[in-house]
Amino acid sequence: MILLDEHYPFELRPLPYEYDALEPYIDKATMYFHHDKHLATYVQNLNKALANYPRFHTWSLTELLTNLGRIPRPIQTAVRNNGGGVYNHNLYFEGMTPNSSREQAGWLGDAILQQFGSYQIFEERMKQAALDRFGSGYAWLVSDKQGRLKILSTPNQDTPLPLCPILLLDVWEHAYYLKYQNRRGDYISNWFNTINWKVANQRYAVCVGRPEL
Repeated sequence: MILLDEHYPFELRPLPYEYDALEPYIDKATMYFHHDKHLATYVQNLNKALANYPRFHTWSLTELLTNLGRIPRPIQTAVRNNGGGVYNHNLYFEGMTPNSSREQAGWLGDAILQQFGSYQIFEERMKQAALDRFGSGYAWLVSDKQGRLKILSTPNQDTPLPLCPILLLDVWEHAYYLKYQNRRGDYISNWFNTINWKVANQRYAVCVGRPEL
């Protein structure tokens, strides 16, 4: 799914591939714990935070995260952290595939070449954003409504909203530590072999209001 329009009670989405599908880049054990334990906990805690606030039960995840100032103070931090955890992880898992191919980058591929000059430069800047993130967080490729691309990073479970997310790289330790230990750079380099360019291109088309592309 491209648009995150679910509302309370939120559910744990299944992985779109088998736990071992991304090996040797991301191992089976990491995928299991990352999805079935970490993401599941964010889903449970988000529902728990919202349970006694029925006026927010019809709000989508995107609405909740872009209107945090309207969330009651007692649950604002919980919605920000756990809602962000659900939002970010769903995008992360669904943005990968065992059959990665740049040939499926489509219109997004053209935009990357125009914005950065080459895939190599894009990858270098994306990797640097991930390496520069101190502690836990994400590196992102995002777009504005005009289709202009930007690479940035966010801490913890923050999102880049209202900018439109296209790709994200999870650099929390639980995303890679079982296989890579302290070698975050190796994990980041290998992640580029898992990008689902078809999904990324679809997201980009939605970002600029052209979902038919």
